[in-house]
This record gives sequence, structure tokens and C-alpha cells, in this order.
Amino acid sequence: MDRRDVLKGMAGAAAMSVAPAALAQAAKGRQRNILLLISDDQGLDLGCYGVPIRTPRLDRFAREGTRFTQAYAAVSSCSPSRAVINTGLYTHQNGMYGLQHDVHNQSLLPGIETLPSLLRAAGYATALVGKKHVGPDSAFPYEAELVPERSGIRDVRELAIATSSFIRSTDDRPFFVTVAYSDPHRAAVDYGNDRRWPDVEPVVYDPRKVPIPSHLPDLPAVRADLAEYYEALSRLDSGVGMILDDLAATGRADDTLVIFLSDNGRPFPGAKTNLYDPGLHLPLIVRAPGAAPSVNDAMVSWVDVAPTVLEWAGVAPPSAYKLSGGSLLPLLGKHDDPSRDAIFASHDFHEINQYYPMRAIRTRTHSYILNLASPLDYPIAGDVGGSPSWKAISADPSIPIGKRTQAAYLKRDAEELYDLARDPDELVNVAADPAYASIKAALAERLHAVRAETKDPWLAGQTDPYAHVGKH
Repeated sequence: MDRRDVLKGMAGAAAMSVAPAALAQAAKGRQRNILLLISDDQGLDLGCYGVPIRTPRLDRFAREGTRFTQAYAAVSSCSPSRAVINTGLYTHQNGMYGLQHDVHNQSLLPGIETLPSLLRAAGYATALVGKKHVGPDSAFPYEAELVPERSGIRDVRELAIATSSFIRSTDDRPFFVTVAYSDPHRAAVDYGNDRRWPDVEPVVYDPRKVPIPSHLPDLPAVRADLAEYYEALSRLDSGVGMILDDLAATGRADDTLVIFLSDNGRPFPGAKTNLYDPGLHLPLIVRAPGAAPSVNDAMVSWVDVAPTVLEWAGVAPPSAYKLSGGSLLPLLGKHDDPSRDAIFASHDFHEINQYYPMRAIRTRTHSYILNLASPLDYPIAGDVGGSPSWKAISADPSIPIGKRTQAAYLKRDAEELYDLARDPDELVNVAADPAYASIKAALAERLHAVRAETKDPWLAGQTDPYAHVGKH
């Protein structure tokens, strides 16, 4: 099938809400396919999450599946987060301590198995469409890598064509396809908004009217920056719609688990690379055949993605080690799971010269963060540091980063504890407050237990000067 046939199928699907009954019946139960859609540097920004931007296709998808309201990345950095998604292990477990590309050169440890390796061995047709940003290549043996990663790719139609062409070519084999977008990651020019893209009607936002997240100040440069970011998000929405339409047209939606999520927080100060809420709290929407639509408030993590995919596929997890997460399939169509009351996060590097190891536990009521190298200044990611927003903020040290002073942002205490009910923006560190001593002790003990269970290399040996932190 050539590109014109795929585009014709997409156009036809736009007018269809479901596949023809006969095709759907033939497809039902035949295969257990997986489509994993990963956006790049997207915060909790979709219409279905209450942000007033135009994302109609993802909003519709959310109405068809389970939208998780308390879903969190396990690290707010691109390569490490993608490694977590694909392994079910925290970054300090799998070895992807920082970025993979260029001089950063981080890769999975030997012996770590990934979704593409496990599923391909089980007979799945596996493909990566778009951004890779993980390594080594031997650990990610996709059958096909389509639209090879290149600087600034934003052509969501091209990604949709490649995705649909591969799915249509799988015939009688089940498929596992990861579509890794570049949107809405910051681009060299205007988030890739400097040109028209095929089959995408751009949604342009007025900087004077854009919603401003609480971790950012209200400055003209920030408003303009956010307007470009939101435009890239609307383009992403169009691309997702193209893929979902063609999936329906082929009848494969009736046997396909579809997962949409972001890798880390929005590319602005206070979000990306941080273990504060804007860095970790992200969209997650899961649609599975047979599961009723729902909004679920359980606290879930990106370490849960790999177990979910493996359970859906009926493929055994690695035998050499235990995955750190648990399948989300039992939560689909439901509204909560009280047993899921905390998430854990782990950060080591972003760029190779940005060493700042952190560990965190977050519950519904409190956030506790260990900064294992707190004497160091907190590093600013390169794309954030070069942004119009950061340049405008840093030009005057008196300008706050949202409600937090620049001084507090750059120089952090060894322990941070926040009462989220009273302080949702995580501004008042109560770690030294005697009134919170028992809460801090309980969270520190729980975090220490997870670090010990996951054999955190930073727990002993490398961090002796701060070995007392978090131990009670």
C-alpha cells in the first residue's frame, strides 16, 4: 500500500466513529495489539485536563478510555523517562542516568530487557515511529524504525503515514508500535511553528490570553513562549487524531490497547528536570477494548506502563529481576484504587554536566524530596536556559520563578517536605518544622525502603557526605 492509499484511508476514517460491524467482529479477540503514543515535554496541558487549549482529538480519546488524574513520570528528563517507560524500572535501576544522545552518552545497563525486545521475541511486529533517544540499539531491537529521528521533525502527517503503513503491513501478526513525537518539545525556532505542516490547520494562541501555570511569572516573554508551546500541542493533537482515525478504519481499534502519555514536564523553568509537581504530574489516557470509559484518581507511575503492556500481550516479564511497577489494566474503567497512594521519583543527570541526584516520594497529601548533592546549584537544562522565558526571568534576580524566588530555586535544602493541602505549589519547606517530624520520618522511611529494594547505587558509597539525609 502506498502513501496515497494510507491518506485515503485516513480521510475516510474521519467520518466514521467505529469500524464496520463485520470487520470489528472479525478483529475482536484475534490479536492483542499495542499502540504507545509519547508526547515530548508536555505538562498536564490538554482540554480534558481543564486547560483552555484546543485538543479535540485527545479530549475525545479521553472520553473513550480511562483518563488518569494522578499520573506521574518517575523522572522529568527525556531519555531517562523513556527508559523507565520501556523497562518498568527506575532510572537508577536501568542505568539510563541521563540523556542518551551526543556527548551525554547514557545507556541501559547490560542485561536490562525492554518492551521491544520482549515483545519481538514473543512474535510481535515492533516499530518505532519518530524519536528514539534511548540506547543501546541492541536493547531496542525494533523490527522497523520509521521516520528516523532528525532535528526538529514536526510533520505529524508523516508520522501518521508511517504508523498506519506499518500497522496495515502486519497482517496476521500482533503489533507493538511506539509513536514518539517531537511536539511540543522546544524547537530552535518557535516550537516548529515557523512553517505550515501538511493537513494541519494551525491553532494560533494570543499571548495576552494564554493560561499561565503557577510555576511561571506573568511576563510578556513567558506569555509569548507559552503561546508557541500551546500551538505545538494543538498540532500534536491533530497528528494523534490521524493515527486513531486510521486505526478505526482498519478495524484494529477493536483489538488494540492505546496508551497516550508525555515523557516529562513542560520545557519551562520549574517543570522539566524537577521533581516538583509540574515536572512529574502528566497526562495519561489508556483505552482498551472492553473497558468502560472512566476518570481514575489512583496514583500511578510510568514504571507501571511496561507491566501493563506485558500483561495485555500475555508476555512474561524478565525473569532475572522484578519490575518496579504494576499493571494498570485492573484500574481501567474504574475511578480509584486506594492502595495506590504514592509514587516515587528518581533523577541523576539531565545533560552530562548537570549532575544533581534527587529521590522523592509523593502522596496525596505530602511531597518529600532528597537532594543528594544539595551543596551544588540546581542545574538549568540547556533548552530551558536558552528559552525566552528563562532569559527574561534571569535578567533580574528579583523576578520569581512563579511564586518561588530564584535563589530558592537554584540553592535547595538537602531535604524538602511540602504539605500539599496547604501548599500545593510546594513553596514552604517544612522539613525542619517539629510539627511535621512524624510525617517526615514516615515518608523518609518509606523512600529509604524503596531505594534499598531497588538497589539504588546512590544509597551507599557515592553519597557518604549526605548519608544521614533521610535516615531516621
